[in-house]
Amino acid sequence: MTANNTRLVALEAICSVVLDKKSLSAFDYPDQNDALAKSLVFGTIRYYHQLNDIVTNLLDHSLDKEDLDIHCLMLLGAYQILYSKVAIHASIFETVDVTNTLNKSWAKGLVNAILRQIDRDKDALLKQVHFSHPTWLVKKIKQNYPDHFEQILNQNNIQAPMTIRIHPKHSTAHYQQQLSAIDIKSRALNSAPQALVLNKPVSVYDLPDFDTGACYVQDASPQLSAPLLDPQNTDLILDACSAPGGKTTHLSELAPNAKIIALDSDLERLERVKQNAQRFNINNIEIIQGNAQQQDWWTGELFNKILLDAPCSATGVIRRHPDIKLLRKPKDITNLVTLQKDILENLWPMLKPGGTLLYATCSILKAENEFQIAEFLNNHADAIEIKIDVDWGIKTVVGRQQLPAHDFDGFYYAKLKKQA
Repeated sequence: MTANNTRLVALEAICSVVLDKKSLSAFDYPDQNDALAKSLVFGTIRYYHQLNDIVTNLLDHSLDKEDLDIHCLMLLGAYQILYSKVAIHASIFETVDVTNTLNKSWAKGLVNAILRQIDRDKDALLKQVHFSHPTWLVKKIKQNYPDHFEQILNQNNIQAPMTIRIHPKHSTAHYQQQLSAIDIKSRALNSAPQALVLNKPVSVYDLPDFDTGACYVQDASPQLSAPLLDPQNTDLILDACSAPGGKTTHLSELAPNAKIIALDSDLERLERVKQNAQRFNINNIEIIQGNAQQQDWWTGELFNKILLDAPCSATGVIRRHPDIKLLRKPKDITNLVTLQKDILENLWPMLKPGGTLLYATCSILKAENEFQIAEFLNNHADAIEIKIDVDWGIKTVVGRQQLPAHDFDGFYYAKLKKQA
């Protein structure tokens, strides 16, 4: 693929998010191995708010609606100049040349002038403090975490590491040696004993015995879920909102004789649960399509354990999904809080007296996390909190919050017990 085509593909992906408001995960790259295109897309979206401010300030007037692809093209060029390792002359020349492919050669001079000015101002621009988040989200994070907001915002703009979960049938230390033997360096984590954080991302097909279930690609934070729930072989366990199955298979690894119900409303995503179970040669998982806020799928048998990985704003995984910063709106949080409450209310009667429900989100917003659970506890006399006494994250009013950090995505956990 030529450099021009690579940038054209990158531009199409950027426009799909910025102009069409589509998720980046929905974009279909013509060449899935085009690492440069993907890095340009993720970088431009990651720094969108800063790049947009820079380009907008240099323009004499806004472009017409039908020419906003040219505005996005300038953002792509600005990212290359300020943050990528692409040579400056190539960044400018190849980006300007895309105007020809777009049949908008009239924009050549404009794009060239803006990018050359950004190059001249590069040092000054990089010294400016800009968190590159929407204003409403910066305000919300500052309110929620006055002592940690800079860490959160900065971590959100850093590429997340690739982390894998090693199957218990393999020694984590031995698997690490296998990786080292093929020049894949990694490090272990005390708080997630099955986790290995790779120094550099690799293809899953380079991982020893990946296809037969030796490991699963999963960040360290969601790897904390299954051990917190403490599954036992005699348990009937519900994994609500289970797709794509990372936590489901982890529960099975820790309790291979337990009966696990994997519930999700999305049939296509449930197919991934099935595929993962097959790869791990798991046969104690029953897959059910159904809504967690309804009971029409439930047989009436009470569960010993429930894992509720609730739908959320995903503000804890922005570094993996930078388009969240463009697509998420304040009203979405309100709607999600209502949905989470509905699911909690619906699942609680399905839990046995003495049973445990683990509530989890990949959010850092308190409305979805500790405030949600505090209200639930206040409204349910038969619910008590089980304190999560661990050496990771920060203690909150209820539950425990893992903030985005070098080895961890942002995740929240609360452990509830139903009194007999």
